[in-house]
Amino acid sequence: MHDVPLWLYFVGFLLVLGPLVFVHEYGHYIVGRWCGVKADAFSIGFGRRIVGWTDRRGTEWKIGWLPLGGYVQFAGDRDAVSQPDAGWQTLPTEERSHTFPAQPVWKRALIVLAGPLTNLLFAILVFAGFFMVYGAPALPPVIGGVQAGSAAEAAGLHVGDRIARIDGQAIEGFDAIPNMVAYDLGRPAVIEVERGGDRFTVTLKPRITTITDDFGNKADMAIIGIRSGPITHTPVGPLAAVQASAAQTWDIMRLTGKALGQFLTGQRSVKEMGGPLRIAKQSGEQASLGPTALIWFIAFVSINLGFINLLPLPMLDGGHLLFYVYEAIRRRPAPAEAQEWAFRFGFVAIVTLMLVVTFNDLGSIGVWDRIARLIG
Repeated sequence: MHDVPLWLYFVGFLLVLGPLVFVHEYGHYIVGRWCGVKADAFSIGFGRRIVGWTDRRGTEWKIGWLPLGGYVQFAGDRDAVSQPDAGWQTLPTEERSHTFPAQPVWKRALIVLAGPLTNLLFAILVFAGFFMVYGAPALPPVIGGVQAGSAAEAAGLHVGDRIARIDGQAIEGFDAIPNMVAYDLGRPAVIEVERGGDRFTVTLKPRITTITDDFGNKADMAIIGIRSGPITHTPVGPLAAVQASAAQTWDIMRLTGKALGQFLTGQRSVKEMGGPLRIAKQSGEQASLGPTALIWFIAFVSINLGFINLLPLPMLDGGHLLFYVYEAIRRRPAPAEAQEWAFRFGFVAIVTLMLVVTFNDLGSIGVWDRIARLIG
């Protein structure tokens, strides 16, 4: 088991979240600039400014003391979540033309969409860089080993069998197999198998087991009990690397959406959700494995950050986009009172979510167990 020094959790967290917040907010900022909108402030972190400066365009660049996000405040915004300032319409014509609320709805939507898309593009570039340097990983869906007593052994699967489909979905690589079953919580899977020149179908129920990694983290996973053969790396050019990295990014987004759906429907316990403390813990663990592991983890978190911000929840980018869709269809903004109530709901929902994941995070590092032992 790896021992990670305490300081590395903090440093790893900053190395992961800092660049990703910058990438996300810079997406908003640069597209806003291209659309002729003035940015009043660009902040990494919230709260009181630690350091900062103002550039020649009048934008204040700063770092706040609470490193849990960031924001770009455009001219005409009342606050960091882009609610319009009541006085933007009274500004002189030239000054008003560079405010965010004065822009046509398609420009505002483009500026808002730019943040999450920049996170996804960043991840694609990181993965593509890895593939160009190390080659694209190739791991055919061929069984290299069968665990004794597993669901796979009970179903009669053998070494050398090729998994063609799971629940009707074609399987291109071995890594898709655990992804298909691990997040389905042990539900029966219909597996189409190729053996020699024959093709047949088996139905098996993955078994739930507790996996413990090298850092002592535990997670319940559904497994069928097979191992892959050796991984190979195939040299690829820039175009093929981008295509492979885009496919990998999409797979991660799809699995994130699947897990989120299971949380919402109650199939998966909210105890599995993590927040900033868990990200800090995982950041330190990945940093202890070296820069390659850390950079790969940054790309993974970037995908999740982009995906989550696209959710149609007020205060997130997806919530703004939902209002812009309404405005584009109805040819007028949603009523101000409806927007106000929606943002209040969004604020309460996000605060509640933060409390839940913080409670889970504290439990994952043993805080509640220690308190229980003290009380006991």
